[in-house]
Amino acid sequence: MRYLIAILALAGLVVSCFALREHYRTGAAPCDINEKWDCGAVNHSPFAEIGGVLSVIVPGEPSFLDSHAGLAKLANIPVAVVGIAGYLAIMGFALARRWWMVLLLTTGAVGVSLLLTYIEARLLETYCIWCVTSLGIISVTEIASLAAVARRRR
Repeated sequence: MRYLIAILALAGLVVSCFALREHYRTGAAPCDINEKWDCGAVNHSPFAEIGGVLSVIVPGEPSFLDSHAGLAKLANIPVAVVGIAGYLAIMGFALARRWWMVLLLTTGAVGVSLLLTYIEARLLETYCIWCVTSLGIISVTEIASLAAVARRRR
């Protein structure tokens, strides 16, 4: 099970790297398929950074980020960087057979991915192929981590 989860995390890592590359790309997005599928529009939106996502969670309170220098720096971190770090952590804990940590991380990641998909669907009204792929990968990883925890409890 640990190798399956590690391979899934590696796939998620690659997808997150593609999303990060798109975040910093200045030219036209190669994944601009139509008005509903455009990874460039999503990865260049304010919601592609932690501060933009926090503005959805805590609406009307952008001042709390501005009042703390440390939080203001965190606000500019691309969401894809958090994905890269998360997938690396999931991979490391899976290889170490720390199933409860893997389950905790994957559950949090599924929640964040669902929030990002909500932002894509309701606020941006366009989807990123990398984000949707990441949601699929982390969902399968969550199921595998549930199975690993259940298997370990027997």
